[in-house]
Amino acid sequence: MELLDRATAAEYASWFRALADPTRVQLVELLARARRPMSVAEIVGMMGLAQSTVSQHLKILAEVRFVLVDPVGNARHYRINQTCIGCFPSAADVVMGKPAPAPSGGC
Repeated sequence: MELLDRATAAEYASWFRALADPTRVQLVELLARARRPMSVAEIVGMMGLAQSTVSQHLKILAEVRFVLVDPVGNARHYRINQTCIGCFPSAADVVMGKPAPAPSGGC
């Protein structure tokens, strides 16, 4: 029986840490459902949180590439990274010993 290699395990751990906050889970869901880039102001309006809070959470999600950032003039628009989300292994699959998908170049 082979364990995940250390680099893959570290990558998955970073994903789980990024999703270890309910606000970040909601942000991922919002952007995935929107299926389009959204400005921070638009996200703030929908979530009812302070701009600084939303920005901090988006920064964490962007670091692990769950969201991508598009500069639009002076603003930044955020969108879901379909490639990364598509290769995100479910916690249940990993814990139950099912083979975890390998991260792709987009993650």
